Formats: sequence, structure tokens, C-alpha cells
Amino acid sequence: MLNLIVDFSDNLREWLRNFLETINMPLWSFDIIDFSVRTAGMVIISTIFYYIVKKVLLFYIVRFIKKSKSTKDDFFVSRKVFHRLSHLAPAIIIYALSAGIYEPFPGFATFLHTSSVVYMVVVLFWSIHAFLRALEDIYNTMPFAHERPIRGYMQLVNLISYFIGGLIIVSILFDVQVTRIFAGMGALAAVLMLVFKDTILGFVAGIQLSANKMVRVGDWIEMPSHNADGDVLEITLNTVKVQNWDRTITTIPTYALVSNPFMNWRGMMESGGRRIKRSVNLDMRSVKFCTPEMIEKFKKIHHLRDYLSERQKEIEDYNSTHGVDESVIVNGRRMTNLGVFRKYLENYIRRHPKLNTDMIFLVRHLQPSEKGIPVEIYVFSREQAWVRYEEVQADIFDHILAVIPEFDLRVFQLLAGDDLRSLAEHLAFKN
Repeated sequence: MLNLIVDFSDNLREWLRNFLETINMPLWSFDIIDFSVRTAGMVIISTIFYYIVKKVLLFYIVRFIKKSKSTKDDFFVSRKVFHRLSHLAPAIIIYALSAGIYEPFPGFATFLHTSSVVYMVVVLFWSIHAFLRALEDIYNTMPFAHERPIRGYMQLVNLISYFIGGLIIVSILFDVQVTRIFAGMGALAAVLMLVFKDTILGFVAGIQLSANKMVRVGDWIEMPSHNADGDVLEITLNTVKVQNWDRTITTIPTYALVSNPFMNWRGMMESGGRRIKRSVNLDMRSVKFCTPEMIEKFKKIHHLRDYLSERQKEIEDYNSTHGVDESVIVNGRRMTNLGVFRKYLENYIRRHPKLNTDMIFLVRHLQPSEKGIPVEIYVFSREQAWVRYEEVQADIFDHILAVIPEFDLRVFQLLAGDDLRSLAEHLAFKN
């Protein structure tokens, strides 16, 4: 076919020369008209082949893939791998016919030949990029892909392919062997290490993050050094994107997650509970022994009825066994309003439907200080989502603050505002 086209172009050139001589056209216009006709023919032929490949062959390939039972090959269509490869058709035609069609114009034939090769290299590596993205999409459908993302590795392969493609293009344009280019780059190794420092560090860090399962897409991480506190959106070769709770996005260098400390809340999310650790400071001057009247009052509280009956019997048996003189309040064993209150909190919280009592469950006193004695609630909520978790925590402490006075206890609070004004008025009235 190539010989036929070359013979046809030669015959056309001869006929064109004779025709121009018969109509007395100047000879200098012959080359212009001949070049234009050959160029128009090249454009028409390459367009026809491109149309055949894209509109016919590509149509049936895509149709066949979409009808197949497997859904994984659909990613090659969605990433337009075959669409990009179809751009090779006109370049191959130009590469094959340029020398024959432009034989009278060897300089332009060489230029067109080189340009078509460069274009084919660009399209080939452009298609390789789409192919790698399709492979990544297929990998992401696997059940283990969430724990071991490969986005960083794919970006590295893409970077290497672009680098190799660039070297091939340089070798074609300057007619230099690729091996010589690699040999000459040895002296630039230090410069390349400096230029690609972040890429190299990111690649190594990506391997560590993936191998050790330190972080993955969807994890909630907290990294104060980079003002990051939210969900991981994407892990790439150079960066990790975190969407903070205020909807802003923080970009962290991948290697920073290896070199700097950060907190991953994945363990909490997988444990089935989110910790509630909060305390209320009580005025120590309000702590006292329970009187019989107080005990009778507390027995009417649903969460304390059984406990108080058992506890009171235990104390009475102890005091009678040891012959305790109960006329002195400090003798023997007695219940305190703080102890009863702490037991009430245990029973109330244990029955709360939104708390996970299978995990650590603790109501305790902390070290007393000038701000009173802290009673700390250390439990785990079944609700892990931020808003619902805060609702559960607020609901518990709303109840605690409201019920404290029922046990003759007072919340410790520093004097401020109206408290100071009332104190000043009281002192002024006494004086």
C-alpha cells in the first residue's frame, strides 16, 4: 500500500508539472502547490484512519467491555485508556507515509517523521498514566485496599514513567542514545537528590505508613504541629490531606507523619466506645456523715434503694459486732453523703442506655485541691460520632449538676460577678 501511495504521489507530481506548464504558471509556484496537495492528502488519510479507529474499532471495544460480566474492566473505559490510545492512529500513518509522500521535500519529511515519533511517545505515556489510574481503581475495590492504599506508589510509577518518557523524547530530538544521557546524569545525582528530596522522603514514609498501618483514608487524626484535626481524605506520594472539623483542609507532608508525633483515633472508633473523662468539683465543706433522716430520704431514690438497705445492714452488723459506741459520731462505720452520691452516680450511669459498660467504668475521687474535691466520671459512650457523643456527655452532666443538691452537697465555684456583689452588700449591711 505504501508503494502505491508513493507511485501515486510521483505520478501526481508529474501530472501537476505538465498541467502548470500548459497553463503557463510560473515554476516557483509548482513546489508550493505540490506541497499543499501532499499535505492535504496526508491530512485526509490520517483523519480517515483516526475516524476508523475511534468511531468504529473503539466503539465496538467499549461496547464489548460494557457487556462483559466483569465490572473491573469498566475502569479502563472510565479512565479513557482506549480513547487515549486511539490518538496513535494518525501519528502511525504520518510516521509511515511521511518519507514517501514528502520525498521531494526531505527536510520536512524528517521533521514530520521526528514529530510523529515524539507525539507517539507522549500519547503512549499519557495512556500509561490512564492505565495506572484504572489499576488503582481496580485495587481500591479490594477489601484490603482501605488499609493499604497504593496512591503513593502509583504516583511514583507515574513520575518514573514521565521521567523515562522525557529522556526518550530528548534522545529523539537531539539524536542521542538514552544510555549516554543516563551516564551524563551521574554528575547531577546530588542535584537530583535535592530536587526530588520531598518525593524520596514521601515514598519512604508512604511505605512505612502502609506497612505499619499507621494511617489510612477515613481515619480521624490529630496533629497539633500542623493544625490538623479531622478525617484523612487522601494519601498521596507527597502529601496527606486532612479535612478538619471546621471543614477546612490541611495538607501535611507525608514524611511528617513519620518524623512528627500525631494521634490516630482509629482504635477508639474500632473499640465500640468513645471515652468520657470529666469531673465536677465539690465543696469539701459540704461533705458530712449521713443522718437517719438523710438515709430515709435517700432510700426513696430508685437507684439507691437496694444499695442502702444492704449497706446499712452491713454497717449495723459491724458496729454491733465490735461494740461501737454510736453516741459519738466518729466511732464505727457510717455512710457519708459523698459516698452515697458516688454510689448513686455509679448506678445511674451503669443503667444509661448509651454507655458501653463492657469497657472501663469508673466513678472516682481525684486529689483534693483549693478548688474542692473532684468527682471524676471515666466511662465510654456507645455513640462515637462527635455530635451524638457530646449530646450523651452533656445529658449525663446536666443530670449530675442538677442532682448534687439533693445529697446536701455543693458544687465548688469561684466567686465572681453577682456573688461578689452580694457578699459586699452583706458585709455593708452587717457594718
